[in-house]
Amino acid sequence: GTAVTRIFSIIEVNNRDENRAFDYMKKLRQNVQVYTKSGGGGTIPIGLAQAGAGIFFIVDALKTKQEGYDVTISFPKEGIGTSVEAVALLRGAKNPTVGKKLIDWSAGPQMQNLYAQYKINFIPAHPSVKTEASLAEVIKGAKIFPIDEEWAGQNRKRVVERWIKDVLP
Repeated sequence: GTAVTRIFSIIEVNNRDENRAFDYMKKLRQNVQVYTKSGGGGTIPIGLAQAGAGIFFIVDALKTKQEGYDVTISFPKEGIGTSVEAVALLRGAKNPTVGKKLIDWSAGPQMQNLYAQYKINFIPAHPSVKTEASLAEVIKGAKIFPIDEEWAGQNRKRVVERWIKDVLP
């Protein structure tokens, strides 16, 4: 979720120098009021001025802003890693034909155009679908990079355990 994406983003912007990334996260920890269980769980305290800043997925930050809370959304100049939403067909599924139709629909413009219509703050993957205007304005100028999902998957357990041991206390 949010925390793991943030950890791997920090590792990536430090050219995978984990010691440097963890040194930064330990220093940052001194200014962290609370780590929430839910990635979007801290947006309301920010909106109510009960906390000064937070790290969230853009979906959660924009939803809070759209609900009328006075929040400013910004991005680190070093950049942010992306999170990918996925859909898959399970081997041995009872209705593979219906599953394939769902995959085709969700990857296509018909479904992804619904993001803007229903204010779902996802960046569409389909090249013919335009990003909703308020989302496009917020991400304009942001340096967004992909996280190597294969590397992150292979190292997730080790990195998260290190974060719990070295950063969380």
